[in-house]
Amino acid sequence: MNVLITGFDPFGGESINPAYEAVKRLPDHIQTANIIKLEIPTVFEECTKLLDEAIQKNHPDLVICVGHAGGRVNITPEFVGINYMDARIPDNKGNQPLQSKIKEDGPDAYFTKLPVKAICEELKSSGIPAVISYSAGTYVCNYVMYSLLYMIDRKYPHIRGGFIHVPYDTSQAAKLSSSTASMPIDMISLGLEKTIKACIEHSEDILIPGGTTH
Repeated sequence: MNVLITGFDPFGGESINPAYEAVKRLPDHIQTANIIKLEIPTVFEECTKLLDEAIQKNHPDLVICVGHAGGRVNITPEFVGINYMDARIPDNKGNQPLQSKIKEDGPDAYFTKLPVKAICEELKSSGIPAVISYSAGTYVCNYVMYSLLYMIDRKYPHIRGGFIHVPYDTSQAAKLSSSTASMPIDMISLGLEKTIKACIEHSEDILIPGGTTH
């Protein structure tokens, strides 16, 4: 089994991105899975071009994209990606799409192909704060999530995929207000390792609208 897991490069004036810092620390093998780690740019279009190239090269069974959401307390598996861009700040190449669709021929939303409920249960049982999120925002993170699920729908139906948001690293939060939520990189990385484990063990347990699973 091949697992492709991505993390963004730093953006918004930060010197690190806890998403990729945590991805880098993952082992090369988790249970029966080979772990392929990839840094992608915080740039609209470029990030998904690189992601598609990596999928074609590595033939993954599972794709997990990871991004940073400042202010969140928990690791948050995302439930839904929406067909909408409204960037609050420019990306790393100055692009700032506003009030526009990601894919003109795509549906309004895609639901995750990850067992998000099982992921949260696995993380919490390991002492790692986790909760399902129902909004991935309208910036590059949501762009990647929606684009990945669009690719799965149109080109790679055998792949399961989705998106995970992680908090600030503690070193970042130390430079911000005293109430800023954070999590150590090692804990975030362990959370991603547990996420992959849950996806392997609950391959058929996908949350669908209405709160049921199949």
